[in-house]
Amino acid sequence: MNSIWSPPVFTYRSLRTLGFFIAILGGVGTRHLPANGGDVNFNRDIRPLLAKHCFTCHGPDEAAREADLRLDVFDSATADLGGYQAIQPGDAAASELITRITSDDSDARMPPPGAGPPLDSVAIEKFKRWINQGAEFEQHWSFVPPRKASVPDVPSPEWCEGVIDRFTLRRMNDAGLEPTEPANRADLARRLYLDLTGLPPTPDQVDRFVANSSPTATRRLVDELLASPDYGPHAAAAWLDLARYADTNGYEKDRPRTMWPYRDWVINSLNEDKPFDQFSIEQLAGDMLPNPTQEHLIATGFHRNTMLNEEGGIDPLEYRYYAMIDRVGTTGTVWMGLTVGCAQCHTHKYDPIKHDDFYSLYSLLNQADEPEVPLVDETLRARQAELELKISEHEDVIIHRYFAKDPNVHADNVIQRDFDRWFAQQRGLASQWTVLRPDSMSASTPKLNLLDDGSILAQGDTTKREVYELTFPPTLAGTEYTALRLEALPHHSLPAGGPGMAFYEGRRGDFFLSELSVHADDESVALCDASHSFGKISVGSGSAAASGVLDRNGSTGWSTATQENRANRLVVNFERPFASSTPWTVRLLFERHFAASLGHFRVSATTRPETPVVASEHVADVEQELVNEQLTSEAHRNHSAFTAVVAKMRRHYVRTAVRLQNERKPIEILEQSLPELTQALVFREREPGDYRPTFRHHRGEYLQPKEPVEPGIPEVFAAPDQPSPRNRLELAQWLVSDGNPLVTRVAANRAWRHFWGNGLVRTSGDYGTQSEPPTHPELLDWLAVELSANGWSMKRLHRQMVLSATYQQRVAAPPATDPSNRLLAVHPYRRLQAEQIRDAMLAASGTLVREQAGPGVYPPQPSGVYELAYGGGSWPSSTGADRFRRSIYTFRKRTAPFAAFSVFDAPTGETCLARRDQSTTPLQSLTLLNDEMYMELAREAAGAALRDGGPEDRDIVSNLFRRFLTRVPTDDEISSITQFTNDMATQTDSAEQRWTLVARAILNLDEVISIP
Repeated sequence: MNSIWSPPVFTYRSLRTLGFFIAILGGVGTRHLPANGGDVNFNRDIRPLLAKHCFTCHGPDEAAREADLRLDVFDSATADLGGYQAIQPGDAAASELITRITSDDSDARMPPPGAGPPLDSVAIEKFKRWINQGAEFEQHWSFVPPRKASVPDVPSPEWCEGVIDRFTLRRMNDAGLEPTEPANRADLARRLYLDLTGLPPTPDQVDRFVANSSPTATRRLVDELLASPDYGPHAAAAWLDLARYADTNGYEKDRPRTMWPYRDWVINSLNEDKPFDQFSIEQLAGDMLPNPTQEHLIATGFHRNTMLNEEGGIDPLEYRYYAMIDRVGTTGTVWMGLTVGCAQCHTHKYDPIKHDDFYSLYSLLNQADEPEVPLVDETLRARQAELELKISEHEDVIIHRYFAKDPNVHADNVIQRDFDRWFAQQRGLASQWTVLRPDSMSASTPKLNLLDDGSILAQGDTTKREVYELTFPPTLAGTEYTALRLEALPHHSLPAGGPGMAFYEGRRGDFFLSELSVHADDESVALCDASHSFGKISVGSGSAAASGVLDRNGSTGWSTATQENRANRLVVNFERPFASSTPWTVRLLFERHFAASLGHFRVSATTRPETPVVASEHVADVEQELVNEQLTSEAHRNHSAFTAVVAKMRRHYVRTAVRLQNERKPIEILEQSLPELTQALVFREREPGDYRPTFRHHRGEYLQPKEPVEPGIPEVFAAPDQPSPRNRLELAQWLVSDGNPLVTRVAANRAWRHFWGNGLVRTSGDYGTQSEPPTHPELLDWLAVELSANGWSMKRLHRQMVLSATYQQRVAAPPATDPSNRLLAVHPYRRLQAEQIRDAMLAASGTLVREQAGPGVYPPQPSGVYELAYGGGSWPSSTGADRFRRSIYTFRKRTAPFAAFSVFDAPTGETCLARRDQSTTPLQSLTLLNDEMYMELAREAAGAALRDGGPEDRDIVSNLFRRFLTRVPTDDEISSITQFTNDMATQTDSAEQRWTLVARAILNLDEVISIP
């Protein structure tokens, strides 16, 4: 199979040779001077030298600056420094910079010993010539707004398919290069399918394209692939790397989270070609758009992808700070292409991003709360309604069985007598409660909001120790309270529906009330006899006794774990009837090893004289009716209303009575089948008056907040005639506006890298002064302007790129004078990315399931991978269709990423990744050869080839070959594989085993995992 081209293998010696060729042929470095008479260019020749040798001590960072000398701006570099100038334009001999970099005195020479090697003679000569030219400073190219350059004339315009080719051909011709020949049509078809959909074509699809001689055939195929639903899942992979997408929280426990609605939103948005500016704004601030939709809220999951630490000993606010640091850095990488994160601790040493700028961006992102919202799914709601109706019907059967109207039926009915006793007890416990509305409220961290029904909703941040203080007006004259009731209430904005604010998996929606106290006139008011309607600490733990809230022991208290999204009640009695002529306070202490404060609650009081008042088990909304029935004479009772109360109480009894647990088993089965609404992690901007202050943190330390910082964009981008963004929506709009000179370049370069393996700017996450300059700056700017001027359509940009003659060249070894193929005289060798490799194998084996959306699935992987993560456990390999879904839907655990993907350099989702590394290791070959998943796919491919290939071995070989490589094999290749097949016949027990080994060998060819 010698016709299968493989990439060159570089040894240490050839790498040294490569470096030598770059040096002598004009590569990046300091070894070259412009030709005699040519100008030294500041951005091209001088700025890289200053950035490498000088900016650390004489750059933007004021704290690190030496001698009060700044060499990155003209005014400072040429200022009078007490009788001398570092740079005197037009006179290198009089410039102190030249004196210092040429000095033989180790005390005077710059850079000083230990700060790096001295400048060589070529660099020094550049400085001299530049200063003598006038020492003109230029703004770094990436901070200058892109301009649409004139399309260059080229000597061979007939080669060009579009504007892109004129730019690339000009660069080739200037270097004495010519483009290589076009790829053959079979290879081009495979390349287009893999690049636009992430899936290989079938042999029939390739054959139709090869046979189509129409001059529009390629354009029609490209349009078909861009419109394919397969486009979105493939295009989403690079964006999810940027978004640090994963299905778990990260850190030690790394429990699951529901992030997949965001992943599906990205895929759907890319499939519908949502304009990139809109795509960006919705992710950064979809919740702040007018009348935001559910989809807008899901989009804000972009910044909910940050990791969440669930360890017991951590300070939640500290890790929120780290999450915010990540969000600022990620925003800088994704929409500015700058290493903004460097300014967390100090002013950026190389780029004009100040320490204060970092925290100004932080402030813009800092005003969002992080709730969960249930997603409306009509199909799910219909299923819920159907099951709830069946549950109600089962309850009706039980009610009819034991509570017939005819008293002669079931006269010995134990259930009826038990209910009568229970009901009488509940009637006796019912109390008249008055909702208390506080005049003022305070909390250590969250904001407390008084709702119309008198309940209190906590929003925002929470910590492991929270104190709520509720101050009530003086009691009315003649009123004496005998007990207080605290209702823990669910709310849709809280994790798992509340009533608590705990956001940890396994405790979501939980709370833990350590102490409850009442204070009047600066004195504690004595309380006693606490009771609850339900109390539990956690699954498998004992009860949470209500008495714990009065024992002055923070480790004991009341919780309603396992009954999230339900209402429960705590009642405490006053030792003596309580009245106060002055405002009085209820204080609630929440203290646990995890953040567990109440999120939604209500305080009521009763004057009932019979004490102690006890928290009853009755249905909350019938208590007033029970009280009314107690207080009303027989003659005036509303029997129809009371009958409705009895009916509610019967249903409650049927749902909870121990005596009926066997009767309830069919109901419990139905309840376990009830689908839960998916909770999406989103952003929600705080109200204007609820501003969360932001401080500059000295050296980036959480524990060292300093002066407050106002929201804003980096000063380098501030326009005198334009107001700076003041909130997250304005930031998002600015990031995709003309005010940000980087965003279109970054987006266009990212698209270019997708199709050529490298961007026009190779340092994909860094467009600052330390980056490599673009190989084709005019082309990059032309693409950038094209993107914004044509509706921000990424599909249109992709179409322009793949229809270019530059893209459609043959894959070949690059020319010796351009060994890194920077001038694009050939199409580069590219390997499929991790997920593409598996998807290509799924397609080749005929098992690929194209179903889109939904929770992550679990393809098979080696045992033991998952067990290495915290808590152990096993990987629940999917069965049926889920086993063969596209790889974008594979469940992603940060601390135990899917093994076959990690081997091929897929990220873990812990940080924003602008570009994946690509390694070549023996483990990759071993994975393709031996991984259970790929062995299974080899068996499936072999079985399909045996069914469809034909009667002869050559036919089966050809079928298998084309399944994996799509092109027609040569006679030599068929002969080689047939010989291998015959060899395997003597070593296997069945035809299936033999052809599985053949399929396994073919799928391990380099060409199978490469883009032709």
